[in-house]
Order: sequence, then C-alpha cells, then structure tokens
Amino acid sequence: MAVNYGSKRVVVGAHYGLRDWLSQRFTAALMALFTLVLLVQLLLPGELGYDRWAGIFSAQWMKVLTFTVIVALAWHAWVGMRDIWMDYVKPVGARLTLQVLTIVWLLGHAGWMVQVLWRL
Repeated sequence: MAVNYGSKRVVVGAHYGLRDWLSQRFTAALMALFTLVLLVQLLLPGELGYDRWAGIFSAQWMKVLTFTVIVALAWHAWVGMRDIWMDYVKPVGARLTLQVLTIVWLLGHAGWMVQVLWRL
C-alpha cells in the first residue's frame, strides 16, 4: 500500500534563481565601484569642463572600466526587466514582444554609449 505524504510539488519557471541574484549583486558592485572612481576623479581640484571630462575618459584603463560597466549595466537591466516581464505579463506573445523590445532597446543604448566613449 502506497502512502501519500502530500501532493507532488510542481516547480515551474526558468530556475534562474541564484545565478541571477549573484549577477545582480556583482553588476551592482561593479557600477558602485565605477561611481566611486568617477567621483574621486571629479573631486580633484580643477575646473570642470569638457577638457577635464575628456581627460578622465582618455586613459585606457578608464575606457576598459567604462566599457565593462556599460556591459554590466545592460546585463543588470536585462535581468531585472526580464524578471518583471516574466512575473507580471502572463500572455506569452505579449511577454515575448516586451522581452524582444527590451533587448533591442538595451543593445541600442549600449552601442550608443560605446560610440560616445570611443569618440572622446
């Protein structure tokens, strides 16, 4: 005789859990570090104008850090928006449309940010 100790647990969803939680924390920490580096650069004495901004972003290490932060920002926004769409938009077609539009929007803005960065 089989004993039933409760209903079978049905697990649904994409099972991103820990990976997404960690990626959100890591990208947020990277963006916070970038903000601190930029604030230190801005708090140094001197006039704040185009030449100073161009000087801050002309160093190769700053371009690499900025590019990394652009990628981290896009990933951070994607994970957050994807979770919002999955949680609150139930029709599959509408959710897929919103996810595709989000990807296009994020890639477009990331490309624009990189173009601005390498123009300096």
